[in-house]
Amino acid sequence: MNREYHKWHSPRLGRDMELLVFGHAGLPVLVFPTSGGRFYEFEDRGLIGALSGKIDGGHLQIYCVDSVDMESWYNRNVPPRWRIARHVQYEDYLIHEVVPLVRLKNQNPHFVSLGCSFGGYHAVNIALRHPDLFTGMLSMSGAFDLSNFLHGYYDQDCYFNLPTHYLPNLGDPWFFERYRRNSYVLATGWDDQCLGQNQNLDRIMSNRGIPHKLYIWDSYNAHDWPTWERMVREYL
Repeated sequence: MNREYHKWHSPRLGRDMELLVFGHAGLPVLVFPTSGGRFYEFEDRGLIGALSGKIDGGHLQIYCVDSVDMESWYNRNVPPRWRIARHVQYEDYLIHEVVPLVRLKNQNPHFVSLGCSFGGYHAVNIALRHPDLFTGMLSMSGAFDLSNFLHGYYDQDCYFNLPTHYLPNLGDPWFFERYRRNSYVLATGWDDQCLGQNQNLDRIMSNRGIPHKLYIWDSYNAHDWPTWERMVREYL
């Protein structure tokens, strides 16, 4: 399997950032780690191995990025305004530094975001905010309303980075034209701690006429890697 390690100094984040690429061709997939996870988590947890047949066969090319969640949403040492500002810088890094790398290496017209748990939030948010760049997303056990991380603080950046807040009021037809062309999958489990948040996002997307699928699994301990491994085999 082709495996590449990349590291560069991000001017948008003011620090070095790392990522891993698996595969040589196929559908490009941007993978976000879970809370506090790193760019090598997907590999360490066995999900790259679970997809090895599709990766080696040239059907998938996986880009596993690092996160700055401990500097943004989870950083209790700075005011909430700085937390959301750091998240905005992170998205800027992804759009203007990572996506160009993906497109340099892979010209497939489709591009999917993927994440588990807190990574599911990132996968959903970036796909819905940039439906011209991302033609699909797969969220497994995602958490989507992060208001409690901000302790009551709220501004425009908060609003436009919480899908359950901006989707109900979104009126720009540019977004909906692209949403209707794309493919969105939410996967969760009946005992998943994020089940309610997935059902809520499903309701909002249905009310706005955004085509998508919600899958609720019967497996126990759904909010864990063994279930996510089976989900990723099924839906990616």
